[in-house]
Amino acid sequence: MDIYRLLDLYKVNIDERRPFEGEMLKQLQAYYRIGLTWSSNALEGNTLTESETKVLLEDGLTIGGKPLRYTFEAIGHAKAYDFMFTLLKKRTITESDVFTMHRMFYASIESEYAGKYRDIDAFISGSKYPVAEPKRIQKEMDALFQWIEAEREKLHPVVFAAQLHKRFAFIHPFKEGNGRIARLIMNTALIQDGYMLAVIPPILRHEYIQLLEKAHRDELPFEEFIAERVIESEKEIMRLLHIHIPKL
Repeated sequence: MDIYRLLDLYKVNIDERRPFEGEMLKQLQAYYRIGLTWSSNALEGNTLTESETKVLLEDGLTIGGKPLRYTFEAIGHAKAYDFMFTLLKKRTITESDVFTMHRMFYASIESEYAGKYRDIDAFISGSKYPVAEPKRIQKEMDALFQWIEAEREKLHPVVFAAQLHKRFAFIHPFKEGNGRIARLIMNTALIQDGYMLAVIPPILRHEYIQLLEKAHRDELPFEEFIAERVIESEKEIMRLLHIHIPKL
């Protein structure tokens, strides 16, 4: 079966339990808050474990022996994650939204660059492709937001989300935090269209980075990788809600 048909088949089964509102929405939001914060930070080298992230975010206890920055990254990401859910019913993503997410994530780390496009050159370690020059960032980001408005209805929602991640990452508009914001806006697009989150575990880091790099030439494998991550979240939610997972 085509991967997108499978995605949508699972979504239909989950949709029978909708709307996810009130206490159910709170539970779903809380369930992924720890895992997405931990995994997204771990992809970028943060060594807090999932259990340490849980203790930090739920109990407010700092972790001894770890750089203070890792604590700020976890707390900041969780704030940006919570903000993501305020955009649930908007079905658009604006420059203001992106600035807010980055400011929440980065303010305690380097306030001077929080919620602001970088004014310095940058490159992605291990990539042979250049990112946007500082003088071109605003123009390229303007084009990205125009693309969001013009193309969203033309693409499968999961393809759109993967494309949004890829396009944002290739611009690399912030001094730091680009990967985390790329994954947050990707997941914003997914939940706005009624799909589950795409959670990328650290064990898949090499494949994820490799496919994102390859997407400069061939974006299909990266899109399918993201689709597979959404499918895994769909299956997880169906198990938690005791929804029958259709046999293929």
